Amino acid sequence: MLKVVIDTNCWVQALPKRSSAHWLYQSVIQGKIEIVVSTEILLEYAEILGRFYTPEVADFFLKLLTNLPNLHRNVIDFKWNLIIQDLDDNKFVDCALNAGADLIVTEDRHFNVLAEVTFPKITAENLANFKQRLIEMEIFPE
Repeated sequence: MLKVVIDTNCWVQALPKRSSAHWLYQSVIQGKIEIVVSTEILLEYAEILGRFYTPEVADFFLKLLTNLPNLHRNVIDFKWNLIIQDLDDNKFVDCALNAGADLIVTEDRHFNVLAEVTFPKITAENLANFKQRLIEMEIFPE
């Protein structure tokens, strides 16, 4: 099963039922992909989703997410600091590398620098490319 780290900006787009990115939410909820998080990532989810939507929406989402069997919590024991432009983005990179994730799903252009890093190697894909990957792997949600 595909193991991914999902950037907060993707959840902002994926939560509304009428959103064109809601398939991401469905993929995770249906257990089609594994998601890896760290405490730092969960705290960012709570903060940003609480601000963008409401604290109640953020709380509901986090309770749902953290009770999924396909969610894996990861403790970051090494910080790579591969993204210089926005150091806060490194929490996602460090989590992905530490967990052996297949990729990071993000709409943030700061992650583009990862394509130039030869070691350690981690891939970042935007929502459109990730959706295409799921379709090709025949695990796209119904």
